[in-house]
Amino acid sequence: MLNLIFKDILLQKKTLMILLPILFFYLFTGSSPSYVAIIFCIAIIMNAFAIDEKSSINLLLNSLPYTRKEIVSSKYIGAIVFIILVLLTIFFGNWIIHREIIQWKQMFLIISIVAIFVSLSFPFSYLLKSQYLMIAMGVSFVIYMIIANKFIPDINDRIREAVQTFLSFSTSQQYLLLFLSVVIFYSFSWMLSIRIYSRKVF
Repeated sequence: MLNLIFKDILLQKKTLMILLPILFFYLFTGSSPSYVAIIFCIAIIMNAFAIDEKSSINLLLNSLPYTRKEIVSSKYIGAIVFIILVLLTIFFGNWIIHREIIQWKQMFLIISIVAIFVSLSFPFSYLLKSQYLMIAMGVSFVIYMIIANKFIPDINDRIREAVQTFLSFSTSQQYLLLFLSVVIFYSFSWMLSIRIYSRKVF
């Protein structure tokens, strides 16, 4: 299964060589490290997923000595690897450019949001295709803009307040509870994706 993870990293080599320097640029402009990290994590992870959706690659993977459980598991483990790569870039980039060390609470927020996104998107993408996920995200964005403009004008402020509330948690028990919730949700998504993929016919 490690070979499948390395395969994803190698296939993403050109993408990483392009995106990681762009990540440095956004840090240099003073953009929010958390927001930038979340966007880049999702872009890299979903690009790696989309590459394997080609029917020829699926046929090749299923003809190799790997079980479908291993193929799916490599995606979930690979997502964690890509998150770590982006976080390391953010950490060192922020320190080099701004001489600031990103707070562990911010890193935890990034990991939690990306893990939840992966937990929701992977089963959906295995059931249908990631291109439908992109359509769903586009529709969701349009709905969000309508809500922000017509019904809840201060929705962005409410989101920022929610993030600040998260970052202001004062006890380790609160973070531990959230961490366990994210791990359980991620694990459930992992098992669900294995079940969905094992029933697919190529």
